[in-house]
Amino acid sequence: MGPHPAVAAIRLAVRRVLHDILDEQLLSHPAPATAPARSGPLGARPPGPPPPHGASTPGLLPAAAPRASHGLSAPQAPQGTSVSQAPPASPAAQDTPAAPHERPPSPLVLVACSGGADSMALASALAFEAPKLGVRAGGVTVDHGLQAGSDLRADEVAQRLRALGLDPVEAVAVTVGRGGGPEAAAREARYAALDAAAERHGAHAVLLGHTRDDQAETVLLGLARGSGIRSLSGMAAVSGAGGRYRRPFLHVDRQTARKACMVQSLPVWDDPHNADPAYTRSRLRHEGLPALEKALGKGVVEALARTAQLSRDDADALDAWAGQAEATVRDDAGRLECAKLYALPPAVRRRILRRAAIDAGAPAGSLFARHIEEVDRLITGWRGQKAINLPGRVVAQRQGGRLVIRQG
Repeated sequence: MGPHPAVAAIRLAVRRVLHDILDEQLLSHPAPATAPARSGPLGARPPGPPPPHGASTPGLLPAAAPRASHGLSAPQAPQGTSVSQAPPASPAAQDTPAAPHERPPSPLVLVACSGGADSMALASALAFEAPKLGVRAGGVTVDHGLQAGSDLRADEVAQRLRALGLDPVEAVAVTVGRGGGPEAAAREARYAALDAAAERHGAHAVLLGHTRDDQAETVLLGLARGSGIRSLSGMAAVSGAGGRYRRPFLHVDRQTARKACMVQSLPVWDDPHNADPAYTRSRLRHEGLPALEKALGKGVVEALARTAQLSRDDADALDAWAGQAEATVRDDAGRLECAKLYALPPAVRRRILRRAAIDAGAPAGSLFARHIEEVDRLITGWRGQKAINLPGRVVAQRQGGRLVIRQG
C-alpha cells in the first residue's frame, strides 16, 4: 500500500525540484563524449527523440550516492595515525581538473523551516526524497525574535529537522528592523539569513514552503497595490541569485500540506502572527479570501494562482522586449531619445524608463507606478514640465529631445 495521497503529492513536488537541480548539475558538469553511458533507471535516457536545445532531460540523473553524514568534509585522521590511503597530492596535482569519468559533487539542498505545517511537510518530503537521488539535505530555521520564547522554539524546530535525518541543521537569530512595515522588515531579515546560511554551507538551493494559497494571497495584495502585471505574477517557482530559492508547493494547497503532517504525526507550530488581524496578509487570509469564495464560489484560489502564472509569462515576455528595444532608443552618447521612446508601446516604454531610473540610483522597492507615469508624461504629454523627483534623489528631465535620468 502506497503513502497517503497528501504525502504522495508533497513528495512528488519535491522530487521534481530535486530532478531539476540534478539536471542543472549535469549541465554544469557535462560528461565527455567518450565516457560510457550510465545504466539503470537514473542513468538511461528515455526512449524517443533527443530533447530540444536548452531543454532539461529528467531521465539524465547521476547515479545515487550514499548520503554524507555531515554537510562538511570528512574529518581528518590525527597526526601519527596510520591509515590505508594514498599520500596527499602535491599542490600541482590538486590543481589538476577532475578525471572525466568522475561524477559531479553531490549537491546540498536546504529547507527553510519555521515549524509550521507547510514547511514541516516540505522538510519531511525532502528528507525522504533526497537520499534516494544522492542529494544531501539540510535545514535552516530563522528566529525573528518577535515573540517571547522564540529562541527556544527555533531550537525545537532544529531538533525536529535533525530527527528527520537532515544535516547540516542550524537555527539562526536575526534582528528585524522597522523599514517598510513589520512584515516587509521580517521578510528582509529572513532572506538575508537564508542567503548567509546557503553561502556558509555551499548549498545549491533553498526550498521554501509557499503554497498555492500563499500565491493567491500574493496576487490579491499586488492587485490592491495597483502596481502592474509583475505584481500580479506573484511568487516565482525559482528566484534569488542564481536561482537559489525553489518553491515546490506553488501547485499544492495549504490543506494538503497540513494533512500530510497529520498522517505522518509531524508536530507543527501555528504562528499566532498568522491569525493576528494587525497584519494585512492575515486579514486577507481569514476575511478577504473567504468572502471572495462566498461571493464567487469555490475555485477562487486556483483561479488566482493560474492568473499568477499567466501574468508571469506576459511580464517575462514584455521584459525581454524592453531589454531588446532599449538599445534602439539611445543615441550615440547613450541618452534616451524621446521620439523613439514615444513610438514604443506604453508597456515596453515604461519598463525602459523604470530600468533607467534604477540604474541611476532609484531604489527598486521605492519606485512605484505613479513615479514612472510622471516620467512617462515627459515623453507623451510634454508641455515644458519641470524635472521629476524620484526616490533615491534621482531626477528625470527632458532636455532638447532627450530624456535625462540621473542623480540630482
